[in-house]
Amino acid sequence: MDENRREDVDFRNSSSIRIWYNDLTSNYATHWHNVLEIIIPIDNYYDVEVEGISYHLRPDEILIIPPGKLHHLTAPSSGCRFIYLLDISCLEGLKGFAGIKSLLTAPLFVTKESYSHIYEDVYDLLARMRNEYFRKNEYAELTIYALLINLFVKFGYNHIQTQDLFPNVRSYKQKEYVKKFNDLLDYIDNHYTEELNLEEIADSSGFSKYHFSRLFKQYTGFTFCDYLCYRRIKAAELLLSRQDLSITEVALQSGFSSISTFNRIFKQQKKCTPSEYRSKVNV
Repeated sequence: MDENRREDVDFRNSSSIRIWYNDLTSNYATHWHNVLEIIIPIDNYYDVEVEGISYHLRPDEILIIPPGKLHHLTAPSSGCRFIYLLDISCLEGLKGFAGIKSLLTAPLFVTKESYSHIYEDVYDLLARMRNEYFRKNEYAELTIYALLINLFVKFGYNHIQTQDLFPNVRSYKQKEYVKKFNDLLDYIDNHYTEELNLEEIADSSGFSKYHFSRLFKQYTGFTFCDYLCYRRIKAAELLLSRQDLSITEVALQSGFSSISTFNRIFKQQKKCTPSEYRSKVNV
């Protein structure tokens, strides 16, 4: 990812949150940043493209863009919207947050239809967040992060309740499995640079290799190996923005022991080589 297209967010006043009312008719060129972005049109539509996928947002629809995603914004000739930028790196150490991050592999397009069970709650939480922000009281930032965690929890429980995560598993076991796999995702998030063996991970979780593989796929949508590769490639994307690191150094620091394996998997996931990914926007 090219450092030239990285946007350094001006949070102001030593904060890690920025929310503003935007009525500009100009567009935002392709860029990326290491913070979460949330867009809510209020009057008229707003068009957003994230890594080649287009989203046409109507008023009161919500788009949540994960950190590190290349995106650009196209405004209509009139209209307004709220834009939120939030640094979520401070939540990384929270138990269970890796499970939430597994839901942020792509943007979340939140409408009354796509998230019917939680849309009203999500919209209300975002409204409360901006009210706190503009009120500027002493505990505004703490309150906003508390609301943001609540929002993430809504998505987490919605995922559990609306998806048949573990078919044919009794309800009391479902809760046990959710906790186990959230703990496991936390572990992967902290140890992805190490050699993680499927058999050993399955055994430490109390499952056979076959049973573990099936449950992991049901919970995350990934095989264990694919998820581990996904997590390592996400780390590599950020490291590639550093011009002082060679491709080999990026591969090793991302957890790959083989440069050829790194190149192959990177191309499978990103549709270009690491070198092309680093330089493709250096036009």
